[in-house]
Amino acid sequence: MSSDLQATVEAMVRPGRGLLAADESTPTIAKRFKAVGVESTEASRRAYRSLLVATPGLGEHISGVILFEETLGQKADDGTPLAQVAASQGIVPGIKVDAGKIALAHAPGDEITQGLDGLAKRFEVYKAQGARFAKWRAVYNVSATLPSWLAMQANAESLARYAAICQEQGIVPIVEPEVLMDGDNDIARCAQVTESVLGEVFHALRRHGVVLEHMILKPNMVVPGKGCAKQAAPGEVAQATLAVLRRCVPAAVPGIFFLSGGQSPQEATANLDAINRAGAQPWVLSFSYGRALQETVLQAWQGKAANIGAAQAALAKRARLNGAACLGRYDAAMEAGA
Repeated sequence: MSSDLQATVEAMVRPGRGLLAADESTPTIAKRFKAVGVESTEASRRAYRSLLVATPGLGEHISGVILFEETLGQKADDGTPLAQVAASQGIVPGIKVDAGKIALAHAPGDEITQGLDGLAKRFEVYKAQGARFAKWRAVYNVSATLPSWLAMQANAESLARYAAICQEQGIVPIVEPEVLMDGDNDIARCAQVTESVLGEVFHALRRHGVVLEHMILKPNMVVPGKGCAKQAAPGEVAQATLAVLRRCVPAAVPGIFFLSGGQSPQEATANLDAINRAGAQPWVLSFSYGRALQETVLQAWQGKAANIGAAQAALAKRARLNGAACLGRYDAAMEAGA
């Protein structure tokens, strides 16, 4: 079992490659489709996610794809399972397994993630469909008083229980504690909250016996809230992010794959590049982006079969630019390139 986990980790944590997060829930992808005038149906979702995983050359910069449960069971037009289409490009298929967030009792303004019930049994199905890793997202709202200690402890416990179940089933867990950037907090407050959150998460992972070498961390970067008057340059984001990670994340963790969290595609790439230009770190520092990889793809596609080539070219470009950022070799001038 441990050899299987190690093999999956090694396939995912490769220099210059990151993860494509294509795991939007049905309501979330409906919002994304609506923004480009596309109706969300089983057929349209299958068509869109088919074009993503079939993008020529995608495996050069993408080592894994996080799929929604529906997608894991879908097939390309020729009948090939989409997980197999991804695997044929050297891209490891994975699955989002949490069931979304709800309000946390006795903690106004805080939320907790659901989905632990029956998880081990669900993994039997997911593995048969080709999934080799999983993802669970916990979210933390930020204000002068949020998140509460209760929220940090409760979500850390859920993340650790999920990760332990994953490893017991031969699945590599992606642990995603996301400190949201929706508020008006400054970068110092984000750093403070992120450090507290990660501290609780790793305490819980140890309690549950999670093997750190066989997991991947998917955290937020340390950035100001969207409503903050003072935004941060990539160098400042890199300095603040690395300071927190060095304090909180054991060197045994093989990879840290950042979420984009509402950053624009260009911001997410520039910030990742700045982080990797700061010098060698104990972990591979990469990306696990959803919107920051797909925003331009959706704009190019617009639900039309005639636009598939343009949409795939848009995805290939963003993957290539983020692959360069993983190596500290991105330049904003590259945005204008084909």
